[in-house]
Amino acid sequence: MSLLLTITSFVTNTHIFYLIFFILKFHQHKLITLLRLKKRRRILTRPNSLSLSGIRSHQSSAVLAYRVLRVEFGFRIEIEMESSSAVLAGLQPNYLLCPSRNPSSSSTFLRPFSTHHSSHSPSLKLQKQLPLACYQAVPPSPIRRSATLSDTLRTETSELADIEWENLGFGFVPTDYMYVMKCAQGGSFSDGELQRFGNIELNPSAGVLNYGQGLFEGMKAYRKQDGNILLFRPEENASRMRLGAERMCMPSPTIDQFVEAVKATVLANKRWVPPPGKGSLYIRPLLMGSGAVLGLAPAPEYTFLIYVSPVGNYFKEGVAPINLIVEHELHRATPGGTGGVKTIGNYAAVLKAQSAAKAKGYSDVLYLDCVHKKYLEEVSSCNIFVVKGDVISTPSIKGTILPGITRKSIIDVARNQGFQVEERAVDVDELLEADEVFCTGTAVVVSPVGSITYQDKRVSYGESGFGAVSQKLYSVLTRLQMGLIEDKMDWTVELNPAKAY
Repeated sequence: MSLLLTITSFVTNTHIFYLIFFILKFHQHKLITLLRLKKRRRILTRPNSLSLSGIRSHQSSAVLAYRVLRVEFGFRIEIEMESSSAVLAGLQPNYLLCPSRNPSSSSTFLRPFSTHHSSHSPSLKLQKQLPLACYQAVPPSPIRRSATLSDTLRTETSELADIEWENLGFGFVPTDYMYVMKCAQGGSFSDGELQRFGNIELNPSAGVLNYGQGLFEGMKAYRKQDGNILLFRPEENASRMRLGAERMCMPSPTIDQFVEAVKATVLANKRWVPPPGKGSLYIRPLLMGSGAVLGLAPAPEYTFLIYVSPVGNYFKEGVAPINLIVEHELHRATPGGTGGVKTIGNYAAVLKAQSAAKAKGYSDVLYLDCVHKKYLEEVSSCNIFVVKGDVISTPSIKGTILPGITRKSIIDVARNQGFQVEERAVDVDELLEADEVFCTGTAVVVSPVGSITYQDKRVSYGESGFGAVSQKLYSVLTRLQMGLIEDKMDWTVELNPAKAY
């Protein structure tokens, strides 16, 4: 009898075991494995040197083919599997989520895996498998994206990126998404989409590569104390790009298309917007002739692209005064040329003089007009202002000087603060008598000039920082950009990250 009870109990327990097994097996495709990896290296800069083992289909034992696209260890690993892609996104340092590779079809179950780095650094291996976490796949949103994450994952990954915000310089940091929109010559832009940030393909005969048919813009987004994000005068950048496109014989997005694309890109990369006071998110819209062309002619196809990067100060000196040298032989622009538009060729032309100046210890170059060689034009990527008493003078816009948006804003702020602003031809000799000199631009905002060297003569304006005028203008403008004072100019556009995606 005892033996019979033992056998009966064994059979019953076996049935219960198999019942539980089949229930779990049936729901297996709805699960996402949460893994914890032991971190030995924070960032793996060579994606192809990372290998993942144990990635298999839940429907078969076949190992899935994959290719590592991007690695930011402690942030995320992005891999491509067969015809789809998967993103292994870190919610916290050391943690990775392995979501399904295609929300619109049956999920791919990612079994526990280990990672191995092929360099001489220690291997990264699976430390522990944590309890499974369930996330329901959601359909793509109206703005197309190359990867769709669940509501829960969106909420958790919206935290700030894990980088050293205190040490941000003005350098490129890869982020999550870029915006791409195309059109044919003579057509109109439409159907833009957000894509995972990465390299783009260009035909070797593309118009931008062969004939420099390209424009770019520069903008910034700032995070407010309440977490919302502010854009600064994006419609001005859109208008300037349209003017430049007309000069370069290119179609361009409408102002509304431009602004909406900027909003979408910033919100998709919201975790890369620095905390208040720690920097800004630099926004780089590009417009280029991407179609193939051999003879000198407008390209048959155009691409509008936006990418972003968190940045700190443009000059390594920060807000410390910069030192300029006047260049009187090489020139940035000529009358009738393209100096007044933000075409890519204008900036390559200043590299020789700028590099020579930096080799001598200067921060940048101040250019003169090419006709009289005596009137101020601008710095390599900034507009210039000269202060004498309560009068602020800046070179007038006459086709050889870029109509800077920060320049325009500073002029309006200065006039509202009671200063007299003159837009005119400014003689280089006026630098000798100036009380202050400062530069303006999207990247630098306002940068005080400590000294200017002209024909081996150095004129100093103080080494301690801003002058009284530039300090006041800088304070008003930056506080407005960051949402610290009321925007009576109606210049900012506020975005709510909680409503993003």
